[in-house]
Order: sequence, then C-alpha cells, then structure tokens
Amino acid sequence: MQKSFKKRLKRLIGNIYGLAVVQWPIACIYCILIWFVYFTSHKDIKGYDILKQYSKKPAIFVFWHGRTMMLSPLISMAGVRGYAVADPRRDGRAIAKLERLFGLKAIFGSSFGGGVSVLRKGVKVLTQEKNCIALSPDGPKGPSMRFHDGALYFAKMTGAPIIPVCVSCSRPWFQNRWDRYLLTKPFSIIKGVVGQPIHIDKKTEISDFESIRKKLEDFMVKQAYDLDKCFTDFRVEQDLTPDNFKEKAKIL
Repeated sequence: MQKSFKKRLKRLIGNIYGLAVVQWPIACIYCILIWFVYFTSHKDIKGYDILKQYSKKPAIFVFWHGRTMMLSPLISMAGVRGYAVADPRRDGRAIAKLERLFGLKAIFGSSFGGGVSVLRKGVKVLTQEKNCIALSPDGPKGPSMRFHDGALYFAKMTGAPIIPVCVSCSRPWFQNRWDRYLLTKPFSIIKGVVGQPIHIDKKTEISDFESIRKKLEDFMVKQAYDLDKCFTDFRVEQDLTPDNFKEKAKIL
C-alpha cells in the first residue's frame, strides 16, 4: 500500500515537473545559479578564440554529456548562437529550456545514428541558416564517453567542422549517475580546451566513419582526462548507461 502510494506520488510529481509553466521558472533559477558560479570563478580556456571565430558560422560543437554546466555560459559569452540537440523526453525538454536562456534553441532527437528528423533539421540549420549545432555524442542514454556518429553525418553532409570542447574545474562534484555529471562549485578555477576544427570530406564513405569516430572519441576522452588530472584523481568511467549504472549500484 505504501509502495503504491509512493509510486503514484512520484508519477504525480513527474507530471507536474513536465509542465512548461513549471519548467521555465526552474530553468531561470538554474540559469542564475550557473551564471553566479561562472562569474565567481577564474577561467583558463585554451582555444577560446576558436569559439569566437565560429560563433556566427556553421559548426558542430561536441562535448560529453556530463560537462554541459560550465560550457553553457562559456559558449554564450563567446557569442555563440544556434541550436542544441536535446532529448525529446520530459527531462530533455526541461534542459532545452535552460539552454534556450543561454542562446541555444532545441532540436529534439538523439545524436545516435543521425536520426532522420534530427538530421534533416540539423542540415537545414547548418546550410541554410548558417548557424552552429551543439550536441553530446554520448547522450542522452550513453554509453558514457562513447562517440555516437550523428555529428559525423552532419559534418559530411554540410561541410561544417566538428569542434570538440571540454571543461573541468578545481572544485568538482561528480554526481552519482551514469554520465558522472560535473557540477562546478562557486569560486573555482575553470580550465577548458577548445579543439581544432575537424573537417570531414563529403566524399568520405560511411564505411570509413568508424576510424574517424574512434579518433574523435580517443581525442575527447584524453581531453577530459587531462583536464581532470589537473585537479582530481577521480576518473570518469566509460561505457555506463542509465540502466547498467543502476544495476551496478544495486550490486555495490
């Protein structure tokens, strides 16, 4: 009886949270908190000029799912305006509202496999609107720090470069979830790296995607580990999904 009540209560809270009229105020509060952390922290961003250079050009910014917190104000301050690929489910729509406050409109879908609707909209954004796209190549369901190939399709079809971005901080809080989401505390040192633009020729065969995907994945993993190593011994695991993370937690 008690278990059934808790289940119904959880469902009710979830339904309320799914309402736009609730999500917008929460997004505003989060936005204020993120800006507070950003402006009270010291920033050391290598390659920041690349962000500014491509702020008004077609480009595909890629970053791990667990590193979005400080990337949002970082790209906003660089003048980046464009679109972000977002999960169409409830939590994804809430995050999309937050990203909208940082200047990124939503394309709802997944970066995995270049889904048709996402691919169509993304190609239009990059070629006709001449805007950028931001996406997490391991989101929204993981596996963690594994590069899905959606960004490669965008790059091949449009000629827009892929630009890998990552941040870490001196006062990190890695959340106990599948992507080890990094929360940055106020008055931190924020270190970041913006990688060099990577172009994929339109003549590249799909069969060649795996080698390109692997090189990008290895680069982005090293990017994250090198930044984290400046501040902590904690090492984010690869290959976690929401489901197998829950199973792993039960065993422990």
